[in-house]
Formats: sequence, C-alpha cells, structure tokens
Amino acid sequence: MDHPHIRPAVAGDLPEIVAMLADDPLGAARESPDDLTPYLKAFARLDGDPNQYQAVAERDGRVVGTLQLTIVAGISRRGATRSIIEGVRVHADERGSGLGTRLIQWAIDESGRQGCQLVQLTSDATRTDAQRFYERLGFTASHVGFKMTLAAGAGT
Repeated sequence: MDHPHIRPAVAGDLPEIVAMLADDPLGAARESPDDLTPYLKAFARLDGDPNQYQAVAERDGRVVGTLQLTIVAGISRRGATRSIIEGVRVHADERGSGLGTRLIQWAIDESGRQGCQLVQLTSDATRTDAQRFYERLGFTASHVGFKMTLAAGAGT
C-alpha cells in the first residue's frame, strides 16, 4: 500500500470530507452530506484565510483522511502562537493503518513551521478511543472544554 500524500484540500474534496465527518454516531446527527452548500461556503472562507489549513490525506487518488488546522496568534503565554486541530477523520477502510498518526504528525510539523509554541485539540467526551489515541501521541488532557451552540446568524 502506498504512503498517503497529505495536501491542501480543494472544493472537489468536500463530498469525501463531509462523508467522513458524517461517518460516526455524533457526525451522523450533525452533518448533511446530501447538501454541500454550507460546506462550500465554509470552505471558501477557510480557503481565503492564510491561518486555516484544511488538509486531506490521499491514497491511490482517493481522499482517505482529513483535518483542519487553525493558527491562532495570542497574547497569553508571552505572546505565544498556538494551533488548533479540528475535524480529524480517517476513512473507515483506513482505520488502524497509521494514517491518523501521520495526519496528526503533519499538523504538529506544520504548526512548528508556522512558529507555534503550543498545539491543542479537543475530543468529544464520548470518544474514548480518540482520547487514548491522542494521549499515545503525547497530548495531555490538561483542560476542561466548554461549548455553546448559537442560533444560525446570531450576532449579525
């Protein structure tokens, strides 16, 4: 099996990306692979922002993994720049192949190239396998995360 090639996503990758996002109980409840319109709008925003990286892993011409990397400048930690890893997904056929590790390592390496002093991510509390995976890669569960869902268009 060839090593996957990790590259920037293009709009044409969205059907595969969204399918991977929807391929678990949490994603199935919040993603809509039938309607790519909101994903195309979001991708256009990401694609125009130099601090956003939507990456895909491609093997044999097929998108088999994805993640989003965001670079965030900050004042805290003596003006540290940090990165946030989001939306990590590996195609069901590829789970256990080491692809997830390669994707995360790519994100860590890219974070270093971007001058980040800290890499962070969150994992849903129900994703215990994912949490063990991140801990094996050297991440620590050091914080408690909070989220608040806003109504569409709130604040506009």
